[in-house]
Amino acid sequence: MELLSGRLRARRVLAGACTFAVAVLLSGCAALGERASEQVSERPPSRTDAARFLTQATFGPTEAEVERLMAIGYRAWIDDQFARPASRHRVVWESRDAAIKAADPRKAAGPNEVLHVFWKSALAGEDQLRQRVAYALSQIFVVSMADGSVRENPRGVAAYLDLLADKGLGNYRELIEAVSRHPVMGAYLSHLRNQKEDPRTGRVPDQNYAREVMQLFSIGLHELNPDGSLRLEAGRPIDTYDADDVLGLSRVFTGFSWDGPDKDNNRFHGNAQDFQDAERNWRPMQGYTQYHSRLEKRFLGTVVSEQARADPDASLAAAMETLYRHPNVGPFIGRQLIQRLVTSNPSPAYVARAAAAFDGDGRGVRGDMKAVIHAVLLDPEARDPDRAKDGRFGKLREPVLRLSAFLRAFGVRSDSGDFLLDATDDPGTQLGQSPLRAPSVFNFYRPGYVPPGTRAAAAGLVAPEMQITHETSVAGYVNFMREAVASGVGRRGGEGPRRRDLQPDYAPELALAAQPAALVDRMDRLLTGGQMSAALKAEIGAALASLPVPAARPDGSNAAAVERAKRTRVQAALLLTLASPEFIVQK
Repeated sequence: MELLSGRLRARRVLAGACTFAVAVLLSGCAALGERASEQVSERPPSRTDAARFLTQATFGPTEAEVERLMAIGYRAWIDDQFARPASRHRVVWESRDAAIKAADPRKAAGPNEVLHVFWKSALAGEDQLRQRVAYALSQIFVVSMADGSVRENPRGVAAYLDLLADKGLGNYRELIEAVSRHPVMGAYLSHLRNQKEDPRTGRVPDQNYAREVMQLFSIGLHELNPDGSLRLEAGRPIDTYDADDVLGLSRVFTGFSWDGPDKDNNRFHGNAQDFQDAERNWRPMQGYTQYHSRLEKRFLGTVVSEQARADPDASLAAAMETLYRHPNVGPFIGRQLIQRLVTSNPSPAYVARAAAAFDGDGRGVRGDMKAVIHAVLLDPEARDPDRAKDGRFGKLREPVLRLSAFLRAFGVRSDSGDFLLDATDDPGTQLGQSPLRAPSVFNFYRPGYVPPGTRAAAAGLVAPEMQITHETSVAGYVNFMREAVASGVGRRGGEGPRRRDLQPDYAPELALAAQPAALVDRMDRLLTGGQMSAALKAEIGAALASLPVPAARPDGSNAAAVERAKRTRVQAALLLTLASPEFIVQK
């Protein structure tokens, strides 16, 4: 049955166009300013406040989690999440691989199964905060299965997710070294099997990772003040590093290759079967002295000592410590975590508070990522209810998080138990985004992206997620969600040709289908956290009222028709809400 017809069809077009209003909502006339309440209440003042917090801290609020947060409060909820066992992507991927091979020895798990494992933890995992932070970090410390060298090691990618989940709530010093040593990162940014210089052949160390570990993973391109603003000299930004720094640091990242019980040349190159350790595709790379540069390693005002220079592990430790101690790291990483979790345009004071938490904030523990997450989520700006009314506060909800919020809100279940949702990259027919499939190391969008020719640009605002928002992706999103609402998402199977593996549950909504206003309130409660405008409620309510629901006959002869009409109303209410600015903009 056609979901949208007549008057509602016109509203579908309008709803799709609503996505373009996001830039307007993010460039409102209200001044962001520095105002924020000094105190954050221990418990959410309302369900709306609870839903806002969970939108920032999870893959989407559920009614049960809202109730729990209301009962125990913000800090208790965060601390409980920190204490929960981590979902294990590699272990689940391996079990799926074993099952596939048992069914058909010619087949094996691959990149799609990594996505299945991701969606299983995102939608059903109990450690929501840990996994939400890991996903945010995966957009900073990017590896991508769109790259062939990464795609051919899906087990390693699953393990990389585990690394981000574990080290992402540990210390940044451990995180940056673990990322640097991971073989998936080594393959992606080409420092796996990177060799020292050879004057005879003209070979020089690969500089790719040396550049990106500074530019993207630690200190950025320009020196920053503690509040994230640029330090200036004669009115110009000050570069954090130059070509000589890249050259010096590139020598550090030589001599690292596959893990194993020895450091034979064959193991370094990794081609001989006898030297391919079974666990090498996820264990940290080890240093091979014979391939490590002994030349001077000078970078960022540091020179690796002569004693450490010949030792790849000692050289790496010196480099990691230098990056870790750099004053840029707190504001650089803190701002991006705020952008990924809370708002695209945090005030300088907000960034400064996150940076202070990274720096130790008087406690003497630098780089404590749990302290940074506490600071980001419990900052007065993040928790101030009035910020939701500020046109400059908030962020465009990226497509992956729109889908996860929808599915979690409606109690998604997997028919197979394996959450069989493959890549959703296609902007014309899908989401235009998939986890761990960014087009480059710069992610799907840059943190400083400014949509050209918009009011956001004129107001001096960034809108990172707008980099993948355009005419094609807007239409693709609405059409994808239309199918998702009607038939679920993921691989086909189960009952009927259109049924998908991931199925939302609409039972409570079907019970309200005869009451358009109540049904709209339900959408507001589940998807927009009580922030839906009166105008949008009226618009959706009028659209639902135009879809008749026949009265049930006493003999039940039209029961099927009544059920279809109710389902059409529920699906229409859902789709119009999912395409609305109130849902697409996270406030």
